[in-house]
Amino acid sequence: MLPQLYRHRWMDDEIEAFREQVRRYVVAELAPQLDGWRRQGFVPREVWRPFGEMGFLLPELDERYGGAGATLAYQLVVQDELAKAEVPANTAVHNLAAHYILDYGSDAQKQRWLPKLASGEMLAGIALTEPGCGSDLKALRTRARRDGEHYVIDGAKTFITNGFSANLLVVAVRTGEAGSRGVSLVVLETENLPGFRVGRRLEKLGQHASDTAELFFDGVRVSLDQLLGEVEGQGFAQLMSQLPYERMLLCVPAAAVIERAVELTVDYTQQRKAFGQTVFDFQNTRFKLAECATLAHVARSFVNDCVQRLVDGTLEPEAAYMAKLWCSEQQGKVVDECLQLFGGYGYMAEYPIARLYADSRIQRIYGGTSEIMKDLIARKLAP
Repeated sequence: MLPQLYRHRWMDDEIEAFREQVRRYVVAELAPQLDGWRRQGFVPREVWRPFGEMGFLLPELDERYGGAGATLAYQLVVQDELAKAEVPANTAVHNLAAHYILDYGSDAQKQRWLPKLASGEMLAGIALTEPGCGSDLKALRTRARRDGEHYVIDGAKTFITNGFSANLLVVAVRTGEAGSRGVSLVVLETENLPGFRVGRRLEKLGQHASDTAELFFDGVRVSLDQLLGEVEGQGFAQLMSQLPYERMLLCVPAAAVIERAVELTVDYTQQRKAFGQTVFDFQNTRFKLAECATLAHVARSFVNDCVQRLVDGTLEPEAAYMAKLWCSEQQGKVVDECLQLFGGYGYMAEYPIARLYADSRIQRIYGGTSEIMKDLIARKLAP
């Protein structure tokens, strides 16, 4: 059992009751379907409708938009419980897309889209990455040109989470000059949208229940009022402003998976016999698990402190970058150590530890690679 964690102010009785509601729902309604979703390669969009009706999709939205007016800690609790149950992070991407609309949309745009995102009637994705453009968003080539009262969008995106299942996309497009000043965000409702096409659902190393797709835009026409922000060219700044929160949506699940891996491995090694004793009885096993448990405790303590600062409005971007960097790196290390203690069974996909191993690898890549995180942190070391 891990040591008792310091209780931050955000960890009050109300949020613990909310956590228990989320946990019960996830275990009863989502977890039993995971095997089927992994085989088909996506979670059906309609699954999120009852999840939204329970108030779990966007609890932090104001009540007029279908939320509960809760703090961002409530959303992070949802991501925590989903990660513990191996449910993929589709709703984290959905959440980020909603926050772009919440922070930069007009009143009309908020009323048009946020209630549907909160209820689960719409599932959102974010279309940033292109075949020749990853972290360097200044180099994106998908273009939106004006034609009367419409934008005409041409281009391609790849590695898009929810690309297959989403029916609303926040799309990064080039509306002006080369570089960051020419980037804008446009919101698309994709059902029956002429010129929009979902390409391949990409086969991944892990995260098999989460659809990741190629998207194509061939003369897609959307109204000018679907631009986020009052003027063109604000997209890069809009994207950058959400990065600290996006990092939190990744490091919270990292802490959850670390804890889950330790829990699974302690249970397994206490039951598995070898050479007349349990695997847990070997000193090497106990030492390895002691190291992993320590990392789990430190990761959760760091994450909880960052959540408190996020709620207080004092979370510096650099702290979020550090949390994303360190927690995702430790996630990979701990899951690898734990899989080793399962021996051959750890390599079998039917065992959760094998799935956690495959699913964890992307954590050091998406949402900003570890190398990008290090560069962002280093920039503040010698201003």
